[in-house]
Amino acid sequence: MKEMLIMTPGPTAVAENVRLARAKVTTNPDIDLEFYDFYKRTCDKLAQFLKTKNDLRILAGEGILGLEAACASLTESGDRVLVLDNGIFGHGFAEFVELYGGQALLLQSSEKEDFDIEILEKFLEKDHDFKYATIVHCDTPSGVLNDLSKICPLLKKYGILTVVDSVAAMGGEDLQVDNWQIDIALGGSQKVLSAPPGLTIVSISPLAYQAMENRQSPIASFYCNLLTFKDYYEKNGFLTQCQFQTFMD
Repeated sequence: MKEMLIMTPGPTAVAENVRLARAKVTTNPDIDLEFYDFYKRTCDKLAQFLKTKNDLRILAGEGILGLEAACASLTESGDRVLVLDNGIFGHGFAEFVELYGGQALLLQSSEKEDFDIEILEKFLEKDHDFKYATIVHCDTPSGVLNDLSKICPLLKKYGILTVVDSVAAMGGEDLQVDNWQIDIALGGSQKVLSAPPGLTIVSISPLAYQAMENRQSPIASFYCNLLTFKDYYEKNGFLTQCQFQTFMD
């Protein structure tokens, strides 16, 4: 087939060596301990890439899975959530918040430039009773890049958890998860990383886990429940060594 030049923001073109790697024979990851080690090494490398010591997981699902999983895992009925809105994907977070019973409050800034930090600062001085806030690192349609190094520490100053959609920016723009105090950072395989669609990258801080564990009601999802993946390594994936040996016997 003739090579096609793909110039969309995502999915992006996938290099030939990556396509060929996907043709290799694979085993069942639920029972393959080599996959467990491979998965851990890959997650550890991505954590270094994102400059974080937080847990990092790779989930089987397109990038939107991460956005919904963050909201599903954190949101309880009646929770107030601040949605920083300066683009299509910015205000799109509100739909996930409300889907899981939260009250989304949209704070708007110009869609033609990065989020105005003064607007956020003045707003928080008057109202900062929010469980978490959402912000898009780079809004795909406009290409506007938000300054997380200022936005996230300001939110954390008021004890607000930070959820960042970096699907369109991860790998192309600097992302310092720990220094910028990002509780949940979300990425996808199909944009800057130039891998096939179908993987979500998510880093989760201890404070984010604490908020999930201290909920009054259970998380209303299984696959979007980030706590499901919390102890992945301690459990040797979803199958322990003992279970694996029993299976082989």
